[in-house]
Amino acid sequence: MKKAIKWVAVIGGGLLVFIIALLLIVPMFVNLQKYKPEIENQVTKATGRPFSIGGDLRLSLFPWAGLTFSDLHLGNPPGFGEKEFLRVKSFDVRAKLIPLLFRELEVQRFVIDGLKVVLERNKQGRGNWEGIGKPPEGRVLERAEKRSKEKEPQKGLPVEALTVGEFTVTNSSILLIDDATGRKREVSQVNLRLKDVSLDRPIRLALSAAVEGKPLSVEGQLGPLGKDPGEGKIPVDLAVKAFNEVDLHVKGSLIEPADSQQFDLAFEISPFSPRKLMSAIGQSFPVATADPQALSRIGLKGKVKGDPQSLAVSDGDLELDESRLDFAVKAKDLTRPDVTFDVKLDRINLDRYLPAPAEGKGSAESGQVEPKKTDYAPLRKLVLAGSVQVGSFTVKKAKLENLHLNVSGKNGVFLLDPVTAKLYQGTLTTKASLDVSQDIPKTSVSLQAKGVQGGPLVKDLTAKDFIEGVGDIDAVIGTAGAGPDTIKRSLKGKGEFLLRDGAIKGIDLAGMVRNVKAAFGLAKGGERPRTDFSELIIPFTITDGIVTTTQTTLTSPLVRLLAAGKANVVDETLDFTVEPRFVATLKGQGDTKERKGIAVPVLVGGTFSSPTFQPDLQGLVEKGLRKGLLPPLEKKTGGETKGEETQPAPSKTLKDIWKGLKSGQ
Repeated sequence: MKKAIKWVAVIGGGLLVFIIALLLIVPMFVNLQKYKPEIENQVTKATGRPFSIGGDLRLSLFPWAGLTFSDLHLGNPPGFGEKEFLRVKSFDVRAKLIPLLFRELEVQRFVIDGLKVVLERNKQGRGNWEGIGKPPEGRVLERAEKRSKEKEPQKGLPVEALTVGEFTVTNSSILLIDDATGRKREVSQVNLRLKDVSLDRPIRLALSAAVEGKPLSVEGQLGPLGKDPGEGKIPVDLAVKAFNEVDLHVKGSLIEPADSQQFDLAFEISPFSPRKLMSAIGQSFPVATADPQALSRIGLKGKVKGDPQSLAVSDGDLELDESRLDFAVKAKDLTRPDVTFDVKLDRINLDRYLPAPAEGKGSAESGQVEPKKTDYAPLRKLVLAGSVQVGSFTVKKAKLENLHLNVSGKNGVFLLDPVTAKLYQGTLTTKASLDVSQDIPKTSVSLQAKGVQGGPLVKDLTAKDFIEGVGDIDAVIGTAGAGPDTIKRSLKGKGEFLLRDGAIKGIDLAGMVRNVKAAFGLAKGGERPRTDFSELIIPFTITDGIVTTTQTTLTSPLVRLLAAGKANVVDETLDFTVEPRFVATLKGQGDTKERKGIAVPVLVGGTFSSPTFQPDLQGLVEKGLRKGLLPPLEKKTGGETKGEETQPAPSKTLKDIWKGLKSGQ
């Protein structure tokens, strides 16, 4: 028995020595250079593109199984400007052989140096990375049949233990080329180092690169991966720094990455300047904002959970310049998104972020360009429900406070119901809808405002101080179409504007009877003239972009004003008749004559920017104004005027009114 054991030990030891000797000797006598042409030929067939190894190819089997080569080239197929798709200056991998027998992978080193990858898209839109490894057409069916007969692949890694001493990629680069635009971008100086690579410890990662010459780095740790890396939770803790501007930190877990592909992460982007970021990468800022300092500071943080079919963001916090926004968003079934959200914003001046006005172009000219046809199919799939609250909101210089709106939408129909806000000491209530269920979008707005201070509102909107009073608005307006011109032509609706206990500043309609200079503030000294009124009512209807009013009235103790006509929003033209009436005496203001019944109709035409005024002679005849209703004007004698001062011509009066309103400060 002892002799048998002895002989087994001797034979086993001898066999082991023989195997070790064989592993040491074989690589010395096997000339891999002889097989390089065959290797290159097989890789070329497998990838469908030229392949070559210019340097030496070395193989070792003991104590480390290793492969070393240099100057590897994988080319591009025909039709691309660049000759090569991939190049490797040198490659060296070494792993222990004996532990592989026990499904343990121990890698001493895995080093790639001088890797260069060129990703090119040609003018036909094809990428050079497409079709790598695609088998010949005759073998497609054969492979499909083979896969159908194979058993379900084993989950996890085919090893029970993994240890890597050195894993580095150095002096590498990625070149991006778009032949259609001629644009080239390069990620250079790519260096990647992994430390403590194993299945049961966190892997430390350090990546550095330069994008268009600007630094980019990623540092942190990933794992432990566990024996089945595709199962369970994989902790993640990474910090990304880019272009000396962006600082991003991500921490959390990847859950079942091989199966459900879930994630649960917290993220934080420290405040940075998007303008400086674009400048750092050599790009112009994509948006020309009205305020060139807008979008100078953005910071973002929150928590995000989800999987390929759903997403949820909680504890969201966005810093935008001087504004602060808290938000939460949930989306499920991303193929047909069902989105809910809750947004709270402390304040924002939207005027800062609107596009800068185009130089040398008026609103009428800019509105003639119709946009390209929009595909509303994604909006028809969207299901939306949420709320927005804003403490202070400024748009077109008008200020709203405590803005609150509810949003809902389904099947291409979206509702804002209700929208409420405080507006210049009054209240604003609005309902609006957008219908894109058909190819032509439709919009409807119902607006009610009560107790609004009209003076401050008009002053902020127009930068003119020419009116005051407390106003109410009740209007319903609808439109259809996408482009500005189409929207104007389809405008329809009706409403009424009421202003109470107010005044028109800059003119004195009553004073026009005796002194036109004083009436328009042209006389030296004295206070700025004004026309007080108890009520200004403007009822209107809108049909095909034409606003019509038949009973616009201004009422004051001394003056009545009646206006009727149309304003064409499409071509911005005016067609109105204005009839002022003095209905009482001007006693106490230096006048003893009764003015009741005086009426001077005036035609208002021209455009919004350049109106014209002329007396309505036909109206004068029809109303009998030539039959003694106008008091006679006494003739001048010897350079002096006897009796009352001559009244101004109606056309001049209305022109002066318009100038007074336009120049109001």
